Amino acid sequence: MSIVIEFDNVTKYYPLYNLFSSGLKSFLTNIPTYLRQLSEERFAALEGLTFSIQRGESVAIVGRNGAGKSTILGLIAGVIVPSEGSVRVHERVSPLLELGGGFHPELSGRENVILNGVLMGLTRKEVRSRLDAILDFAELGDFVDQPIRTYSTGMLARLGFSVITQIQPQLLLVDEVLAVGDDAFRSKCYNLIENFRLQGVTIVFVSHSASEVEYLCDRAIWIDNHRARADGKACDILTQYHSSF
Repeated sequence: MSIVIEFDNVTKYYPLYNLFSSGLKSFLTNIPTYLRQLSEERFAALEGLTFSIQRGESVAIVGRNGAGKSTILGLIAGVIVPSEGSVRVHERVSPLLELGGGFHPELSGRENVILNGVLMGLTRKEVRSRLDAILDFAELGDFVDQPIRTYSTGMLARLGFSVITQIQPQLLLVDEVLAVGDDAFRSKCYNLIENFRLQGVTIVFVSHSASEVEYLCDRAIWIDNHRARADGKACDILTQYHSSF
């Protein structure tokens, strides 16, 4: 197997914005001081993170809220860049991250499917030829022609997954999107991801559900206090992680 994802001593900082709580007048009269403080005051979402993922692996990123899990997915997807270290990704990324994050709220579900299919690498003709299959998977009924600003989070999840069904991802990122929707739809999503896994698609999965991690992933990386605390078989890492509570 070949390496698909490489994190080499990755640190990601975010600035802290509580420096301006004293008001606009104070800021305007002390701009140099505030700008210096802004460059110095920062929060480390990840610190010195090093790991690699091989092609075809299904890897869960586990940890408490705020540990840095979603930051890792954002770095892999390329929507953010590391402050220090390097991230190398050697496959085309298909992200299922923030619900509805790639959708236009004023467009209908049908129009958003076409838009997202093109953004994921399909031609407009290919999307149109697969449109019925995509919309059948989504099970949105008459809502498919309504603006998605009227959709619930569960409906957005259905729409996001529906597009993935008709592409062949190389590297699939999944962030908590299975937490919504009814049991029947979640089962369809599990089956879809499992089929991708059996086809050798590399999967990076963030979830707080131990059963989802054990079902879908062979390996887990435990992020604790913004660093990798443990890395190994999913069942072993989950045992260590839950015993730490």
